[in-house]
Amino acid sequence: MVFMPFNVLFTWLVGLLSLGILGSGAYILYAWYVGALVGTVYLVSGLAIVLWSIAGNLIILFLLKRRGKDEPKALRNGTVKRLQRPDGSEIQVEFYGPTDGQPIILTHGWGPNSTVWYYAKRQLGQHFRLILWDLPGLGKSTGPHNQDYSLEKYARDLEAIVQLTGDRPVILLGHSIGGMIVLTFCRLFPEHLTRRVSGLILVDTTYTNPLKTAIFSKVLQALQKPLLEPLLHLTIWLFPLVWCMNWLNYFNGSQLVGMWLSGFTGTETRGQLNFSTLLSLYGSPAVLARGTLAMLAYDATETLAHIQVPVQIIVGASDIVTVPPTSHYMHQAIPHSELVTLQRAGHMGLMEQNQRFAEVVSSFSAVGIGL
Repeated sequence: MVFMPFNVLFTWLVGLLSLGILGSGAYILYAWYVGALVGTVYLVSGLAIVLWSIAGNLIILFLLKRRGKDEPKALRNGTVKRLQRPDGSEIQVEFYGPTDGQPIILTHGWGPNSTVWYYAKRQLGQHFRLILWDLPGLGKSTGPHNQDYSLEKYARDLEAIVQLTGDRPVILLGHSIGGMIVLTFCRLFPEHLTRRVSGLILVDTTYTNPLKTAIFSKVLQALQKPLLEPLLHLTIWLFPLVWCMNWLNYFNGSQLVGMWLSGFTGTETRGQLNFSTLLSLYGSPAVLARGTLAMLAYDATETLAHIQVPVQIIVGASDIVTVPPTSHYMHQAIPHSELVTLQRAGHMGLMEQNQRFAEVVSSFSAVGIGL
């Protein structure tokens, strides 16, 4: 599912429940085999529990979701550059589209990697120079030796990528934590705005601790110190167990349900749901937990009023991870901004409503900045 601070509750509660259900099914089969339980009903029950635990996702995908004409794939067919950073991390940067096109740097959300931009590459890559990167610790980018997964570290990495684009000003596009990284970049490198950066596109993102701008925010904030932060530290210490629980949640279908609830609205295709869910599983739970802890200290409220380049804010009308009033607040606070609401879209509107998403990004990039 979409990995944000409150998802750690889902990981542990549903993960432990999934382990318990699988264990109970295996025990029933063992007890039937040794004769402690007698009767066909126990055999059938044990088999049903085990089969659901390892293949329930197939039922959800093939019975409840429609197949799309163009399902996303983890394609990496652009020009690749490996960028070495002083902290020991190595960043995978990929280039797509015409070399003379307006450069747009796309920064993905927390959990997936740059292959989440499957549709953007196809729909925007014909006219724009797209620059994609995997956040260090995710995808094909290696993590830092000092275990620094802060937004400031990522903003400095983004600044290094901006330096790769030559003299032409770039547009920075960030989804979820990607938008938080862009706003942190604006705070750390204000001198680049207008000179090296001509515009920003902030997608389903926030300006403060994400617990404050999610659904049930008051409950989540109350749980931050006594429950969520300890669970995140526990995730770091026991990440192999969490990794196993996450994959078990995927196979029994609960991870798909979690992704559907947190990221989509019901118009997504079978492939979009499955692809997004799988992307959220590939990242190390320890890396994700460290980055999530860093998000809890994030606050770009004071930065908003000082952004002097055109800004496009895009939000899904049904986003529960960063609720739409968050984007309305940013729109009011940022001087030169426009707000676009994607109907029938949640936190993963860039995928569920990919054509509309590409249209608004293209319009802003080509016309809104006067290119």
